[in-house]
Parts: sequence; C-alpha cells; structure tokens
Amino acid sequence: MARQASTEKRSSPTRKERLEARISAEQKDLFVRAAELQGRTLTDFVIASVHEAAVRTIGDMQSIQLTAQESRAFAEAVLNPREPTDRLRSAARRYIETLGN
Repeated sequence: MARQASTEKRSSPTRKERLEARISAEQKDLFVRAAELQGRTLTDFVIASVHEAAVRTIGDMQSIQLTAQESRAFAEAVLNPREPTDRLRSAARRYIETLGN
C-alpha cells in the first residue's frame, strides 16, 4: 500500500487545557508586536515562548554548573581519590555484615 504522506494531515496535540493571565496593556502590545514579527498568532507566540522558557528552566535546574576551580577539584577527586579513613572502612564492614544476615 503506497504511503500518502502528502494527503495525510499530521495530527497535532489536542489543546484541551486553558491558561489565563492578567497582563498590562503595555505587555499585550509588546507580545502582539513580537508575534507579528514572527508571523504567528498571539496565542501561538505565547505558547511557544512559555514552552521554550519552561524547557530551558528545567534543563538549567537539572544540570550542575561548576566554576573552573570547582571543576578541577572534582576531576582531581575522581582521578586521585583519597584513601578511606578507618571510620569509613569500619562503616563499610558493618554494612556488608548486615547484608549477610
């Protein structure tokens, strides 16, 4: 059976939820202007902008950002770990013993 991609419509996600926000006239004018510059409707512009901001925020919050000094210290600790202390060795032995019971 031949694929009829040109005649098939891609189904977009059904928009069932509603989001409302009170904004100033100046903010609306700004958003409308930006939407027009991108050739979008105000709704499409707002949804795309909020989506982009949400993805960026989540990505930023899920990553760890280190300074150059912190990055070097981390690499040094991974490449040259310290010897475990007696206290740590003792705790590890106790833990292993509890696994056997």
